[in-house]
Amino acid sequence: MSNIKNVAMITVCGRPNVGKSSLTNALVGEKVAIVSNKAQTTRNRIYGVVNREDTQYILLDTPGLHKPKSALGDYMVKVVTSSLSDVDCALLLVEPIPHVGAPEQALIARIREEGIPCILCINKIDSVEPAALLPVMAAYHEAWDGFDAILPISAHSGSGLEELMGELRRYAQEGPRLFPDGQTSDQPERQVMGEILREKLLLCLDKEIPHGTAVEITKFSERDSGVIDVDATIYCEKASHKGIIIGKQGAMLKKISSLARRDMEKFMGAQVYLETWVKVKENWRDNVNYVRSFGYQDE
Repeated sequence: MSNIKNVAMITVCGRPNVGKSSLTNALVGEKVAIVSNKAQTTRNRIYGVVNREDTQYILLDTPGLHKPKSALGDYMVKVVTSSLSDVDCALLLVEPIPHVGAPEQALIARIREEGIPCILCINKIDSVEPAALLPVMAAYHEAWDGFDAILPISAHSGSGLEELMGELRRYAQEGPRLFPDGQTSDQPERQVMGEILREKLLLCLDKEIPHGTAVEITKFSERDSGVIDVDATIYCEKASHKGIIIGKQGAMLKKISSLARRDMEKFMGAQVYLETWVKVKENWRDNVNYVRSFGYQDE
């Protein structure tokens, strides 16, 4: 058993699709948060747990900060801002673009308001030439000269991640572990099943359709044989969307379910029997009660 004596709470924040979940997964060493190339993939705050030497690092992966257009969007923005309270450090993740946008300005203002240390991480450095990073650093230094460090990293290739972990060590506070050995996330298995299915909806569907979906796991049980039964209902906002999700002769839903089942089995380490249904709840993202019923509720 590791000898944990220190704990560091680190909020990972940034605009949508900047790589927050990819970074969290890379630091944890396994997939604890779903990822896609579409903005606003993450809807809830997810804790990723990293044990290094005598320190436990709790990484708070948050939704991308954006201008909300629905009750769900309002909830996601509130998750971001509340996650910058009572933590030891903020990690502001940005792309290698020499411009400080409105989401970054808002996050910097919030971080300054909370008075917490902040590390600026310039992600996706494998997509640009090294010389292109200098104007990015200059732009953010001009926006705020209070960053404790500015680190170029790549969550995809792993470049700079050891240096980042070394920096995060500075913010550890003496205290007992918050998660036991072997636990890498705060998400219950049932919730992970729903998130895996939602990830495949984002992967397989285009435009606004996947953003208007929610997943409810209605059955999660284990047979005596060890097979895990998962029943899932996919909710969408329009009848036309339902037809697209199901596809011709059920082909799209079969593809989505097959991809999800494969990842569910990998996560659970057991055979999974997955059944999926699709139902319509019109404009659920604008209905606070529906948003809460799908698990997106304030703590």
